[in-house]
Amino acid sequence: MSTERKTFTLLELTSSIQRAIKNVYHNAYWVKAEMHKLNQTVKGHCYPELVHKENGEIVAEMRGTIWKNNFTNIRIRFEETVKEPLRDGLTLLFQVRVNFHPIYGMGLEIVDIDPNYTLGELHKEREETLKKLKEKGLLTRNQQLKLPLLPKNIAIISVESSKGLSDFLTVLNGNAYGYGFNTKLFPATLSGDGAIETILQQLERIKKYHSFFDAVVIVRGGGGEVGMSCYNNYNLCEAITNFPLPVLTGIGHSTNLTVAEMIAYRSAITPTELAIFFVDIFHQFDRSVVEMKRLIVEETYYVLSNTKKTLLNESRVFRNASASCIISNKQSWRQQRTDLARNANNVQKTNWVSLRSQAHNFRSNIKTQYRITTNTLQHEQQKLAVISTKYILEKDIYLQDYRVLLLNNVSKITDNASKVLAQIETTIKLVHPDNTLKKGYTITLFNGKILSKENYPKEGDELLTTSIVGVLKSKVEE
Repeated sequence: MSTERKTFTLLELTSSIQRAIKNVYHNAYWVKAEMHKLNQTVKGHCYPELVHKENGEIVAEMRGTIWKNNFTNIRIRFEETVKEPLRDGLTLLFQVRVNFHPIYGMGLEIVDIDPNYTLGELHKEREETLKKLKEKGLLTRNQQLKLPLLPKNIAIISVESSKGLSDFLTVLNGNAYGYGFNTKLFPATLSGDGAIETILQQLERIKKYHSFFDAVVIVRGGGGEVGMSCYNNYNLCEAITNFPLPVLTGIGHSTNLTVAEMIAYRSAITPTELAIFFVDIFHQFDRSVVEMKRLIVEETYYVLSNTKKTLLNESRVFRNASASCIISNKQSWRQQRTDLARNANNVQKTNWVSLRSQAHNFRSNIKTQYRITTNTLQHEQQKLAVISTKYILEKDIYLQDYRVLLLNNVSKITDNASKVLAQIETTIKLVHPDNTLKKGYTITLFNGKILSKENYPKEGDELLTTSIVGVLKSKVEE
């Protein structure tokens, strides 16, 4: 017995699903989810992608819909409360209705977004960042660095068109004292989605050349607190605390300090105030130099004046003492001069007699010694002549014998030497580098020397490898 199958059209099935969902999910629900992408259209409607993540992986995903009129009200209220624009990546609390459409499928119509929940999430991120930095002992690390006495070379992270940058440079370079500063701009996005990544990239660039700079400043224009949540990001704040140069901020707002401002070397409410800080460092140093110059002049005048008075007093005392001393010792000097002259005459007479006696004895000794030395030299000369004649005769006989022996052996020596040279020549040809290279071997050199523990390359170095067909140049990558 056959049974008739009951069939449905696709529209009937989807309509049935639509009615069932509407009957079950007829209320509005508050749902916490991450807005992966806002997807706003040119007409003003939004189709955000809502996701739920666990351990960094998406475990649930649905498409949402915010109609234009509703989105305008939600956006305005959200920015007034949170001081941040709606953007991708935020975790939000949505009020939604569950819908099913026969063509577009399952979706969530977003009726409202609770900005107070988002405000709490942003505050939570700020507190978590502070907690992590405190646990790692990084809260004051950048503040412990020393700013140079005169910070003249400044790396700037900002937007080229930013009014804050313009104000900073105007005050810095247009200061009334004529102080000169060297600045280098590293462009970056300073609010919103791309701020964290671009600021980190520019900090890495500056770190490579940090020896050229005295400090780093991050400056932006006004705008209240809109787009400021990026300065509570842990990765950005950690990079600032570990940076090798003092990092100063002037990011244009007056309340609720961000973590980046709290851990920076110095934070200013505006770029203008930050520029005044740098100018004031030079001005204070200038004033101290002027004051030191004044003190040096005063102290020098005081010392010279006192020294002059002291010299005058001492010269007067010295002159009086000298006159008194000369008078009292004048008679004594006269008596000493008379005694000295008499003693000198007596010593001269005594020494003259002694010198004449010594001279006579010296002449006698010289004549005697001359005769003895002359006789000795004549005797030695005769002995040397006899010995020399005998030695020459002996050596002449030896040379004649050696000459005969040499003539007999020169031919044999020459033949042996030729054979040795031929053998050496063959060996040299065999070990010649070209013959070794022809066998497929190569020679690799680094810095003109063979590789060894002392001469070993590292990444980026160049090597020269010689083979029979040519020379190869290579670069070490790993």
